[in-house]
Amino acid sequence: MRTIKDILSECRAVAVVGVSSNPERASYRVAAYLKSSGYRVIPVNPKETEILGERVYANLSSITEPVDVVDIFRRAEEVSPVVEEAIRIGAGTVWMQLGIVNQEAAAKARQAGLSVVMDRCMMRDHIALFPQVAQPEA
Repeated sequence: MRTIKDILSECRAVAVVGVSSNPERASYRVAAYLKSSGYRVIPVNPKETEILGERVYANLSSITEPVDVVDIFRRAEEVSPVVEEAIRIGAGTVWMQLGIVNQEAAAKARQAGLSVVMDRCMMRDHIALFPQVAQPEA
């Protein structure tokens, strides 16, 4: 399994599941930060059409390009179907944001060969590990 530093430095395409168009929500701030830091952010939310100037996809299976990381902003009990879809599309990592822990889904992802990060924030980890390239929070 790759380390967090490896994931953040090697992976470029991040599907953000549950991202909001509301700039006050953590999911929006994290997606905006990742985009401003050079990541390809792919928003996933069935209730939106455009976020941060990007087309929004209803689900992971609708995405038409490779996804390196699936960054999940959903309640822990809603993570398993997202992980199953991440496995189907061939994502390399599932990342459950701060406060999200689902051991069963994590075990399933690991068994399928995906790296798993739980209960951590991609933005915070990026700022901590790469302060020289970190962009101000959007």
